[in-house]
Amino acid sequence: MQFRVTGLTATALGAGLFAPGMAAAQTLDVSVTIPRLTVAEYHRPYVAMWIEKEGGPAQTLSVWYDVDLKNNEGTKWLRDVRQWWRASGRTMRFPAAGVTGATKAPGTHKVSFKPKLTPGNYTLVVEAAREVGGRELVRIPFSLPKGGTARAAGTSELGAVTLTVKR
Repeated sequence: MQFRVTGLTATALGAGLFAPGMAAAQTLDVSVTIPRLTVAEYHRPYVAMWIEKEGGPAQTLSVWYDVDLKNNEGTKWLRDVRQWWRASGRTMRFPAAGVTGATKAPGTHKVSFKPKLTPGNYTLVVEAAREVGGRELVRIPFSLPKGGTARAAGTSELGAVTLTVKR
């Protein structure tokens, strides 16, 4: 097999790789702890993770909800994840490939994302809401192209939340 690179193709490739304002490829590693609660009626929480850029729209990274209910009925409870729902959830269609997944049991869950982001100040937001339970939101600010690790913790529906930004 032989590939032929023309001047236009080389320019297009170069523009894609070195577009002004684009940050180098970033990986966001997120660790979320869902605490074990001792309550009479426990339901796994619905969890949404998204990033907000100063002055920009929210970008949903992940949504964990009850995907096993018939006729996609689990989506009607997504409104209880209020901040995320207002920010971007109500405009989404479910299930969303690469974004939605099943609810998680108590414990620590690690996920990685490779969003396309420009340099600037961002906030990672993690929100959890539980049927017959509470709702909690944790915010972790970060900047690009800086790397590093930042932490926050909830007090009821969320435990420790850790964000590691890598190139």
